Amino acid sequence: MEKRYSLQIIFSVLTIMKSRSDDLELFLTVIDCGGFSAAAKELDIPVAKISRAIQRLEERLQTTLLTRTTRKVNLTTEGETFAGHVRTGLNQLEQAEEFLRVSKETPVGRLRVDAASPFMQHQIIPHVQEFCEAYPQIQLELNTSEGIINLLEKQTDLAIRIGALEDSTLHAKLLGRSPLHLVATGKYLERYGLPKTPEELEKHRLLGFTSPTSLNNWPIEGGVYINPTLSTNSGTILRDLCLADSGIACLSNFMVSNDIKDGKLIPVLNGLITSTSRELVQAVYYRNTSLSSRIRVFLDFFAAKFNL
Repeated sequence: MEKRYSLQIIFSVLTIMKSRSDDLELFLTVIDCGGFSAAAKELDIPVAKISRAIQRLEERLQTTLLTRTTRKVNLTTEGETFAGHVRTGLNQLEQAEEFLRVSKETPVGRLRVDAASPFMQHQIIPHVQEFCEAYPQIQLELNTSEGIINLLEKQTDLAIRIGALEDSTLHAKLLGRSPLHLVATGKYLERYGLPKTPEELEKHRLLGFTSPTSLNNWPIEGGVYINPTLSTNSGTILRDLCLADSGIACLSNFMVSNDIKDGKLIPVLNGLITSTSRELVQAVYYRNTSLSSRIRVFLDFFAAKFNL
């Protein structure tokens, strides 16, 4: 019995795409209204039109969907199974049509974006003016949070997060992977010396995070967990401390690539950094939210600009 019904379900799903959506909608209206006459009254159309639609469906499916009495209609077992899949199918069709409609429109409206302050400072702000000129009808609202936020509570459309994503209710788009570097200024290294082994780090001033403390696991072969000499909860402050000759820090490439290029920061123990030490950079939004044109154009624009 279960096998027969499972085959009926599969057949029902396949026939959704073959059936005309207006016939399917009339079928659901009959169910919801409890009869042909009530459905015709609800839609202000002739009863005969509804009757012909149901007849076409049943002929196409070669299955009786409804049993009719003088007062009401009832779903057959096959009809009940089919109706459930019809509702799902029509909802997905509506979402697809909405996506195509929105994608053709000029993006308009407010877009609230949240990111950690270092990412906002180094990867988004430098390109904001160009984005605003390209999409003048989008009103950007930029916010920074050092930790994970609740998108609904913060009224945020899109968040950019660094690291693994644990919340399964969120949809994530991978923007890239950013290598990690141990860095210090030349002035600091002149004073304290250049460490050549992980063990020599114990003699140095190490800059780390108050939270999350997992960021104090430095990506050196064999693993090194540091006890920071000086700590903060902000990546931006950590970089500023490093640039102020305060010690050695472990920072993402998207924060310090230009500093290294300009000679402001010098890589430390570069040959011992593990090859897998790359932080995930992801854009996240709720799964049950359609990707609006504003979010789409933002991601497309900035994905081409990011220097991870």
